[in-house]
Amino acid sequence: MKALWLENNQLQLRTDIPKPVPPTGEALVRVLQAGICNTDLELLRGYYPYNGILGHEFVGIVEQGPEHLINKRVVGEINAVCGHCWFCRHGQKTHCENRTVLGIVNRHGAFAEYLCLPIENLHPVPDHLSTEAATFTEPVAAALEIQQQVSLNPENRVLVVGDGKLGQLVAQTLALTGCDLLVVGRHQEKLANLADRGIKTGLADAVTERSFDISVECTGNPSGFAIARRALRPRGTLVLKSTYAGNLSLDASSLVVDEITLIGSRCGPFPAALELLATEKIDIKPLIHARYPLSQALAAFDKAQTRGILKVLLAGDW
Repeated sequence: MKALWLENNQLQLRTDIPKPVPPTGEALVRVLQAGICNTDLELLRGYYPYNGILGHEFVGIVEQGPEHLINKRVVGEINAVCGHCWFCRHGQKTHCENRTVLGIVNRHGAFAEYLCLPIENLHPVPDHLSTEAATFTEPVAAALEIQQQVSLNPENRVLVVGDGKLGQLVAQTLALTGCDLLVVGRHQEKLANLADRGIKTGLADAVTERSFDISVECTGNPSGFAIARRALRPRGTLVLKSTYAGNLSLDASSLVVDEITLIGSRCGPFPAALELLATEKIDIKPLIHARYPLSQALAAFDKAQTRGILKVLLAGDW
């Protein structure tokens, strides 16, 4: 089958990859569409020593699996877990000690004609939800994870740093809580997407230092982290949504003195994400900047790495 292969930080489009055979408990999914995200780009830069097929945001059709899913469109949670370790037994499966992660850790991903995932990971896509919108389920779920970790109410002053793909989805989900929200970034045209939805936006100089209860870092670069940190009042909460290819330097003493709570945040609830997308409470249309067939995946990655570009989608060559 055709697939986009990463090895030694180099991408190549291959046509000699065997079609996967699903093991017991897994389904074979024909990929309809997949999205390129920042984690894919960080893997290309060496964020994690991964060799194999990239991609973890997808919609596909089940070709082999349980009867109730055959020929159904599905999205899939990316962590395939053992079910037996301490984390699995205590309801923290995304931290399974033996997990594989779709397109990230020891499991081939979605930039291919087919993929395999455990049946328990799959979620049917509502009939009226478009394939394009459903492709955003994984990142919307990741954005919603913040609300699983931090209690939010209208009295909270919340800052989102970053106007890229993830920052835009985080902002839209946080706005639904009614919190006092400000989103800052570097691109007026991207911030305009959020301003059109009634969300307050600005550039970095719009941030008043030591005045926010919660800040969410979505840039993946040290300058974004610095803005998010400086914005927090004492005993504030800093949520990190970004992965970094390099090391991040920080003033640990200031975290102690100000008693800052630091929270890492990644995978989130798929059912809630599908519900928001199906009810159109999240608008993904302005985020789509380009569409490519899988056969042009290398060009798609070039486009995704272009300054100012948001989401690039890959469609299966069917």
